[in-house]
Amino acid sequence: MNTQTATRIPAAIYVFEAPVRLWHWVHALSFLALAASGYLIAHPLPSLAGEAGDHFLMGNIRLIHFISAYLFAVGFAVRIYWALVGNRYAREIFYLPFWRPDWWKGLFHELAFYLFLTRRQPPYPGHNPLAQAAMFFLNTLLTLFMIASGFALYSEGLGSGSWADIGFGWLLPLLGGGEATQNWHELGMWLMLTFAIIHIYMAVRADIFGNGSSVSTIIGGWRMFRR
Repeated sequence: MNTQTATRIPAAIYVFEAPVRLWHWVHALSFLALAASGYLIAHPLPSLAGEAGDHFLMGNIRLIHFISAYLFAVGFAVRIYWALVGNRYAREIFYLPFWRPDWWKGLFHELAFYLFLTRRQPPYPGHNPLAQAAMFFLNTLLTLFMIASGFALYSEGLGSGSWADIGFGWLLPLLGGGEATQNWHELGMWLMLTFAIIHIYMAVRADIFGNGSSVSTIIGGWRMFRR
């Protein structure tokens, strides 16, 4: 889309349907719980005073991590389903139209916009090309990796022949063993945290400097445009 199409865009477009908005917040909150509990699992707290049997702190932290992981994975599975049955904007984070020259043109223009090299920004009803690329690599693909590597690590506790071992255990030797997989999993956590911070910044900045709404869109679903 280019600036010449601006006159054909209405004042508001219903972009993000209710299931997409619900998944967005469930995805974000479950990831925050995973990041906090996962960090404590990788870097345990000091031992508590008293009898060990009187405390179950790390056990509760692991329980929070496992529950959040199931919520994270099931939510993403539902999100994939909605990409198939929802509107066209629901599918944007699952593919990149790299075969289209105008997509590349929009990508470089968005880079220039966020680097303060231009103040012009074409109105995009859905994700602009830069946001689409970031969501695809640092959310969609990274989420798949975190789910797969997380359940691979989970399979070590469930044991050989468990559903996690059958479905994801093959990833352990591929990534260099259990300890290496844990390191890759933790690296993925830091990448997702970095992406989340940049994502929030870009969304707020788009609301202030861009041609369309951003934060309110993921809350109410409607993309508003400035005339």
